[in-house]
Amino acid sequence: MQKTLTMIQYLRTDSSNTDFRSLVVLLDKYLSVINGEKDSFFAAFNTIDALQNVIVAYKHEKPVGCGAFKPYSNDSAEIKRMFVPEEYRGQSIAQGVLTALETWASESGFSRCVLETSKSMQPAVRLYEKCGYAVIPNYGQYQGVETSVCMQKTLNDHPKQI
Repeated sequence: MQKTLTMIQYLRTDSSNTDFRSLVVLLDKYLSVINGEKDSFFAAFNTIDALQNVIVAYKHEKPVGCGAFKPYSNDSAEIKRMFVPEEYRGQSIAQGVLTALETWASESGFSRCVLETSKSMQPAVRLYEKCGYAVIPNYGQYQGVETSVCMQKTLNDHPKQI
């Protein structure tokens, strides 16, 4: 019997996308349990109203993952709002979303990506390490936050889109 691979499609959009917004609701519920009493601190840095660079992953036209980036500095994009619902994990969807975000960031003129995740989210940390991210000192608002781990990756050059 031949096994058929299911194709995942990655849509470039912005934060007005209703599928992205629905996935973020699930993400926020998931993170509120992990973040506990610090949830309101982290929530302040995770607003989505003005995100211009959003990827939504689709499997059989159903949204199964998302992520975004926003400018952090002149040369750095910050990866935000990465999420794949539990029933779709283990299918390389998050890796695909991350790769799509990195490509788009590079095309937009950024030479590196930075991100923050929780030390308690070891599957996420392992994913980022597998994708070439290295731990860096906590940056910006995450300085001194013991539960945070910050990471970065230098991007391959892509021609900047005009």
